[in-house]
Amino acid sequence: MLCVNVELKERRYPIYIGAGLLSDPSVYPLKSGDKVMIVSNPTIAQHYLAQVTKTLAELGCQVDHLLLPDGEQYKNLESLNLIFTALLEKNHGRDTTLIALGGGVIGDVVGYAAASYQRGVRFIQIPTTLLAQVDSSVGGKTAVNHPLGKNMIGAFYQPCTVIVDTLTLNTLPKREVNAGLAEVIKYGAILDYPFFEWLEQHIDELVALEQAPLQQCIARCCQIKADVVARDETEKGDRALLNLGHTFGHAIETHLGYGQWLHGEAVAAGSMMAAALSEMLGDLSVQDVGRLEKLFARANLPTLSPDTMQPEDYLPHMMRDKKVLAGKLRLVLLKSLGQAYVASDSDKDLVLAAIARCTQTD
Repeated sequence: MLCVNVELKERRYPIYIGAGLLSDPSVYPLKSGDKVMIVSNPTIAQHYLAQVTKTLAELGCQVDHLLLPDGEQYKNLESLNLIFTALLEKNHGRDTTLIALGGGVIGDVVGYAAASYQRGVRFIQIPTTLLAQVDSSVGGKTAVNHPLGKNMIGAFYQPCTVIVDTLTLNTLPKREVNAGLAEVIKYGAILDYPFFEWLEQHIDELVALEQAPLQQCIARCCQIKADVVARDETEKGDRALLNLGHTFGHAIETHLGYGQWLHGEAVAAGSMMAAALSEMLGDLSVQDVGRLEKLFARANLPTLSPDTMQPEDYLPHMMRDKKVLAGKLRLVLLKSLGQAYVASDSDKDLVLAAIARCTQTD
């Protein structure tokens, strides 16, 4: 088992990474008599709910559970209210612990519920998708979507523990595994060139879910994110770098309708748009744009815009992005592979040209 600690100013919490951790009572920060609400969805619950419940019962916990509908389209205020209703009906107090058992949607909704219920209760992240394991479960960003924008309603609220059982990826559809690799590649592209080179050597093993490189990869991603979050918990500076490709990608998700493209798929195409813009600005070399494109392609990820979107479809969504300040479009771009920066006022004509370069043509 590997362990990465997230070190914050006021406290720290562990991220445990290994095979079979769902059945290991030692990784759960719970004791006999604790009241727990597990929130999951039917897809995940059929595989893992009984296993987690059994482990918590061995610890002597009182366990309730709630299943939310599965899908990005259910990451909304209605699902949030279902959690509040279940907690109140089961008489959960301020001393309860919420457990998010699932992917990024479950983690984000449950985290926001934990931040809000009785003004804040403990929660544990048990991410079961690669994307959630390397990204969304770490760092305390919680949110729900609004029809006019992704992740527009939420809070910064940290879990008390993250438990990454890498065996859960064996039941994950291949498309979801590939989507998670988009966030993995992002880490190398923005902050860690040696890791990017390591990914070029090992991406095929990761696609195949080989345990040793997979655990090494997840630990490295979590460490990169933990270091960034420790410096900038509420995204006032460095943490914005983690959003490479996300402003473009969120536009894809919002325009197509949540769930049509997976988040990682949209981030991959969006990262190529950011890379194209970086090249047009004279920073990223043509060769490095090609390396990034090849790595995404080897992970079976899209590198072009959806064929139903044109460049002009992007800007209305992008201008509603959380990173827009005083009406100025801020984007994460690349000086080189492994070195990202935030462009504070991106030229809209250049942005459209970069999107056009990544737009599918007949």
